[in-house]
Amino acid sequence: MAHTQRLTLSQALVKHLAALQVEMHDGSIAPYCGGVFAIFGHGNVAGFGEALWGERQRLPTYRAHNEQGMAHAAIAYSKAHMRQRIMAVSTSIGPGATNLVTAAAVAHVNRLPVLLLPGDTFASRAPDPVLQQIESFQQGDLSANDTLRPVTRYFDRITRAEQILSALPRAIQIMTDPAACGPVCLALPQDVQTHAFDCPEDFLQPALIRFRRPAPDAHELERAVALLQSAKRPLIVAGGGVLYSHAGEALRTFAEQHGVPVVESHGGKSSLAWDHPLNLGAIGVDGAPNANVLAREADLVFAVGTRLQDFTTGSHALFANAALLSLNVQSFDASKWRGAALVADARVGLEALSAALGPWAAHTDWTLRAKEQAAQWNARVTAITTAALQPGVLPYDGEVIGAVRDSLNDAGGDSGVHDVAVCAAGTLPAELHKLWRASRPGNYHMEYGYSCMGYEIAGALGVKMARPQQEVIVLVGDGSYMMMNSELATSVLLGKKIIVVVLDNRGYGCIQRLQTACGTPAFNNLLDDCVPEGGEASTIDFALHARSMGADAVHVANVAELKAAMVKARAAQRSQVLVIDTTHTRTTEGGCWWEVAIPETSERAEVRAAHADYVRGKQDQRV
Repeated sequence: MAHTQRLTLSQALVKHLAALQVEMHDGSIAPYCGGVFAIFGHGNVAGFGEALWGERQRLPTYRAHNEQGMAHAAIAYSKAHMRQRIMAVSTSIGPGATNLVTAAAVAHVNRLPVLLLPGDTFASRAPDPVLQQIESFQQGDLSANDTLRPVTRYFDRITRAEQILSALPRAIQIMTDPAACGPVCLALPQDVQTHAFDCPEDFLQPALIRFRRPAPDAHELERAVALLQSAKRPLIVAGGGVLYSHAGEALRTFAEQHGVPVVESHGGKSSLAWDHPLNLGAIGVDGAPNANVLAREADLVFAVGTRLQDFTTGSHALFANAALLSLNVQSFDASKWRGAALVADARVGLEALSAALGPWAAHTDWTLRAKEQAAQWNARVTAITTAALQPGVLPYDGEVIGAVRDSLNDAGGDSGVHDVAVCAAGTLPAELHKLWRASRPGNYHMEYGYSCMGYEIAGALGVKMARPQQEVIVLVGDGSYMMMNSELATSVLLGKKIIVVVLDNRGYGCIQRLQTACGTPAFNNLLDDCVPEGGEASTIDFALHARSMGADAVHVANVAELKAAMVKARAAQRSQVLVIDTTHTRTTEGGCWWEVAIPETSERAEVRAAHADYVRGKQDQRV
């Protein structure tokens, strides 16, 4: 007869999470769940909160200031661990639960695991309607948590305590599946959280988690080998799957043995060291010019672990004339755009391909040209990021990036090795994609699947919790800073130091440029364009605001002051905020066509001209 313990649903859930361990890629054993972010309310404090208190030594609970923010931190924690560890997030019902929707979408789009545990209304319905309950006139079982269904990989509402015995292992299975990985939600009605049942003791002693590495199908491998052998000008597009499968070394070996140049998506950047001779750098809409030139000339694009998002493919116009081979653990991604699919783990797939290819290599002229272009672009990056500025001229993002990067040298460190750059939205992703130099996997942390403004500071907190030994540096525009900054206070509260560099260009400069490029006059983006009659020009002291939340903060006058302030910030113990005024009118060269629909008719000649350019661009689009 199986031994049992009398536990509440919440106690069983928390004990299972606390006991879960995972075998990491290097063979070490670690707790699978790094902790639980929780903001308590009437929907989770009495039941789930009591269980968390009971296991606080094995499974720490962290207090945050915003539900979306703490979920972003949990997602970033997993991303920084290459999806091998997670954090859980607990909220009350109502606003707490719906605040998770945006973060869940971030995790869903980026294929990142996070365990969402929102409270729910009473399963008994005896006290309905309770505070914060959403009542439907058509569906009696509807609650705010149903908004999470479209943005989670697995959703379950636990209506009996013993259901946790099947629901939680299923949620863990989804989060640890390399193909299905993503956010999961277990909605916990507040009465069921407190119900007791006879929990089997083996549920409280779960098996060690080991990640599977699917091998390629023989027929798909044969086709992939034939495609590569027929190519003279192949190009590898490295995506996030390279990092998540710890395939960086396999990628480097493949590129070197077969003479194939590599370009990087946002998700794949840092797969290959920035100064590797075959690393052409950023690809796509915000890519480096040299990389995009070779992309247009390639006869085969070998996509490894990438979703082939429009920014990577130039809305499918950049690789329009090349054959497409996709190595991906997820068949949905591997089969896009009628390309040849090789469904497998990235590391296993690259190793199998290399062995089957034998001595095959790309055309020598192609490999040599790629190395020349990579060297030229690296020299150009140095020139851009170390350029001397004229007095009185506002710097742009590229010069700020250079000062942040090179401040490590002034502080006595090794540039680009130990810093993790965190960003998410606006112009900065484009500039960092081209200009940030990452020497190790994970030193570039960009949320550019959902491009969620407000992810940056909360995400940096999660990265710091995952990588406490590294300096975590947020580069964020004033617009994103205003979207969500509360977890700056959380970083101080938890003693998790981050450095936040705020680039203040007085509004949404990125979208203002896109707006005018599409023929529309500038309005409703820059703050100075948004003051109505009777209104007042916006004046925001970001440094003062940051100090009010406990961080050390300074507003620097120029790039030289920024670099000096960065040296001091590196030596500090608490979170730092450095603010610098920048211009949105200058950007780094590069990029390619991106499909942004332009009105077919307009009174403005500028809009009609933009539409004509749009039509011409679509002629090169892969269909």
